[in-house]
Amino acid sequence: MKQKIIKYKELYFSCFIRVLSRIKKKKEKKIINEQFSITGKVAVITDAGGVLGGNIAKCFMQQGAKVVAVDIRQEQLDKRVEELKTYGEDVIGIVGNVLDIASLEKLADDIVAKWGRIDILLNIAGGNMPGATLAPDQHFYDMDISCWEKVTNLNMNGTVYPSLVFSKVMAKQGKGCIVNVSSMAAYSAITRVPGYSAAKTAVANFTQWLASELALKYGDGIRVNAIAPGFFIGDQNRAVLINPDGSLTDRSKKVLAKTPMKRFGDINELNGAVQFLCSDAASFVTGALLPIDGGFSAFSGV
Repeated sequence: MKQKIIKYKELYFSCFIRVLSRIKKKKEKKIINEQFSITGKVAVITDAGGVLGGNIAKCFMQQGAKVVAVDIRQEQLDKRVEELKTYGEDVIGIVGNVLDIASLEKLADDIVAKWGRIDILLNIAGGNMPGATLAPDQHFYDMDISCWEKVTNLNMNGTVYPSLVFSKVMAKQGKGCIVNVSSMAAYSAITRVPGYSAAKTAVANFTQWLASELALKYGDGIRVNAIAPGFFIGDQNRAVLINPDGSLTDRSKKVLAKTPMKRFGDINELNGAVQFLCSDAASFVTGALLPIDGGFSAFSGV
């Protein structure tokens, strides 16, 4: 009889310990989930009408953020907002020009008037153009300088100007997060795209400078980081990466030869990194350049 009682006590104690362990694990999981949460945060996303900006906006809506979709193109913006509203009502679309400070200041005022604050700025606006891309048989001296100016202006000042305007709101709040978009060109030279490469390298340096500036003068509540996407096939680079028959170009083959994962990235693979940088899980991360590149920046090719 005593042996049965002892056995039942041991069984009861064992079950009790397992229940406590499960409760502990659930609490730990909840804490971890809360660290990565962006629920309720007001996020301004430039070029939200584009593929990259739109994809991240969709992810943020699904994660419970309040999204301000910004684009200079009314038609694309309207379509994007209509799409985003299928995930919730906390989204507004505002036409804005990232190269017009007055336009951005009005935009900031409108957002604060509606939601009271700005927690996140995603500087997605940027890109390249055919006139600023050298053909394989062209030289540096053949470059259209007007296209160089357009590309460097959009990618560099299109990051600086929104940062200037929206970080002012964050400085008053004492809290906020900015994520910029750099490039593999920040690590090493990429042929044929001189303007894009120069501007994206400047974005990486500006990210470090602004991160230091804001932390030193406004405390640890404002963070500035950047992602450096590897090679993703999109509308802007499809012609130089994919032949009309669907086969890989010589340039694509060179890219994949230097990518240990041996594939191009999927645009959805950027979302987790951006969310991390905007969440409390990255509260001690500022001035960082995070490569999302399948190992391209790490591999020497040998």
